[in-house]
Parts: sequence; C-alpha cells; structure tokens
Amino acid sequence: MTYETIQVERSANGITTITLNRPEKHNAMNALMMDELCNAAETLDQDDKTRVVILAASGETFCAGGDLRWMQAQAEEDRNGKMKEASRLAGMLKRLDAMKKPLIARVHGNAFGGGIGLLSVCDIVVASSGLKFALTETRLGLIPATIGPYVVRRMGEGKARQVFMNAKVFDTERAHDLGLVSIVADPQALEHAVLAEAKAFFACAPGAVADAKALCQHLARTQPEGQIEHSINMLADRWESEEAQNGISAFFGKRKPDWQL
Repeated sequence: MTYETIQVERSANGITTITLNRPEKHNAMNALMMDELCNAAETLDQDDKTRVVILAASGETFCAGGDLRWMQAQAEEDRNGKMKEASRLAGMLKRLDAMKKPLIARVHGNAFGGGIGLLSVCDIVVASSGLKFALTETRLGLIPATIGPYVVRRMGEGKARQVFMNAKVFDTERAHDLGLVSIVADPQALEHAVLAEAKAFFACAPGAVADAKALCQHLARTQPEGQIEHSINMLADRWESEEAQNGISAFFGKRKPDWQL
C-alpha cells in the first residue's frame, strides 16, 4: 500500500521502519497520518517477515504533535465532532500500543504534545542527546487528555505530574529520568544504538516476544487478583507451543533454534 504521510520500508533482515513523513509540517499528525499509522500497524502485525518495527521520522523534528489545521477544524466542530477526532487519535495510539511486534522509537529530533504520546506507546525509545520535549497543551488552555493514559503509564503518576501541567520544555536527559526515553545516544551513534536494540530480538522466538509483551501489559493494567492464575496459564500455553519445543530442543542439542538469525 502507498501512503501519503508515512513511509514503510521493509528490510531483508526482518526490521521494518515506519517513518513519519511530513517534514515540512514538522511531522505534525493530521487525520490521514493517524489513519495510515493504524493501517501500517495492522498490516505489519500480520507480516511474518517483520520481526521488529522501528518508528522514525524525516526532517528536523520527530513530531510536533497535532497538526494546526486539524486542531483548528476540531475547534469549529460541535462536541460530538470534537469527540470523534479525539477518538481517532486515541484509536491510533491504542493500535500502536497493542502491536504484537516490538516497537522501537528512533528519535532524532524534538517531540511535543502528541509526539510524546507516540513515544509513550513504544516498547523502547532511543533518543539523541540534546533534544527538546514538552507537553504543551495547557498553553492553549487544553490538557494532554487523549495521550494521557499512555504518558502517565509510561512515567508513573509522580513523574508525569512534574511535566503534565506546566508545559515546561525538558531535554533528553530529563526525558530519560522521567522514564519517557529508554536510551540516550550521541546523535552520531543513534542508528547503531537503535539497531543494537532491534537485533536483540533476532535471538528470541517471535511468538514468545508477542506473548511476553501481552503479559507485561496485562500485569501492569489489571488488578493483582487473578494475575497469578493468568500468568500460569500463559506459561503453560508457551510450554505447549511449537516455538518452546523447538527452543528447548535446540538448547539441549546445542544448536540454534529455527527463529534465530
């Protein structure tokens, strides 16, 4: 499929890159980009050749948040129209968050508002040093509501409250302290750092990676009651999977399992 606001590039080694591609708009998200990101996530989850997905961006900025024209159009809508567009953004974030494949952000430029939401749904965020980040919604009299569940979950309430309300700009190192950024890299070493994180998954069974991600999300987002039984059932399912049988057999046979590149 051909996209207008993003690019999807598959490599032979199993790494697929989704690139936000509105550099002239600082990769601000409009309705079409949100829909295309949803489509790409759905497509790649069904692609057995894709082992890892990297979320990147073209131009100087990673993502400036919501597109101004999209936001202006929302301002002119009635309450139902505003809620419909908020649901579009929420649906895109939910779909990216639910991806079965590992999702790694390659952050080479600044990220604001909705761009922080994008980072918050990634499994690993590798960012260049010296960047700027901010949740700027309150400057407009708004709140970071739609991205809020993911930002607060990512940072934890205590740390999120330090940047959630005041719109203060913070740097990459501060983003790392807050838990938004996983790894800080020198700009020249960013690509190497991202690939190192991606290639680590090549030694892991794809189905097990997907199940481990699902389990992590379940344990973090449900009440403690029932978690033990759920995790035991998931482990039993894994033991009975072809991947586990292959992996254990390979371990004792001192050979590589089928999925390992």
